[in-house]
Amino acid sequence: MSPKRVGIIGYGHLGRYLTQAVLEHPQLDLAFIWNRNLQVLETELEDRYICRKLEECKQFSPDVIVEVAHPVISEKYGAMLLGVADYFVGSPTALACQQTEDALRSAAITHGLYIPAGALWGAEDILKMADRGTLKGLKVTMTKHPSCFKLEGQLRTRNESVAGEAVKLYEGPVRGLCPLAPNNVNTMAAAAMAAHNLGFDGVQGCLISDPNLHDWHIVEVDVTGPLVAGRTFSVNTIRKNPADPGAVTGSATYASFLSSLMRAGGRGPGVHFC
Repeated sequence: MSPKRVGIIGYGHLGRYLTQAVLEHPQLDLAFIWNRNLQVLETELEDRYICRKLEECKQFSPDVIVEVAHPVISEKYGAMLLGVADYFVGSPTALACQQTEDALRSAAITHGLYIPAGALWGAEDILKMADRGTLKGLKVTMTKHPSCFKLEGQLRTRNESVAGEAVKLYEGPVRGLCPLAPNNVNTMAAAAMAAHNLGFDGVQGCLISDPNLHDWHIVEVDVTGPLVAGRTFSVNTIRKNPADPGAVTGSATYASFLSSLMRAGGRGPGVHFC
């Protein structure tokens, strides 16, 4: 089999990691890199890899295009990119906008839209329950050190005042949280996509800022199933990802993204998890 040609959108910490990983992997081939700051690319990469306009990415013949830049990429270019290749959405918080989700689902008719499970332990099981209609409730709780959050609006103000004790910054529908924490709650957005019978309005998100949590990002997933003979099916998982204060992305996330990339592509139209 020929190596899978990968186009990468974004050249921050994660984009750099993926670029190097793709260049070194025998089953992957780097098609292109796009970044808002072209000067960084021109300094560090060979010219043949640099895509200067996303509208021209087709000429690089990618098999899979990976977004690790910002949710606005999917909003502005997602449908166009799906016309070129399979599209891996690294910032699924973009899909909290109903118009964007609808547009990308509609555009995934030739190529597939891929959602990385990331820190969502049990994503495939949640998806199976949603498909059967047996998923009745889903809540994702994320706890981090205050310096690990990159927030907007009222959540940013509340987080800046956290001192001494843990503070619950938000609890409610994931749709309302995504625009306020677009860089932090991709796991919750993935959960809302997997739990498609509940969606962004039905899946609940809880964000906790804990100044005493110095070494970890903690993600807790609570799944509620059907009531059978007076008893309710439930699953609870707790994931502890090593992370230093100030790190928006935990250390295990990088390897997780690469694993998801290896699984992305080639499954045809529609929405897929990887």
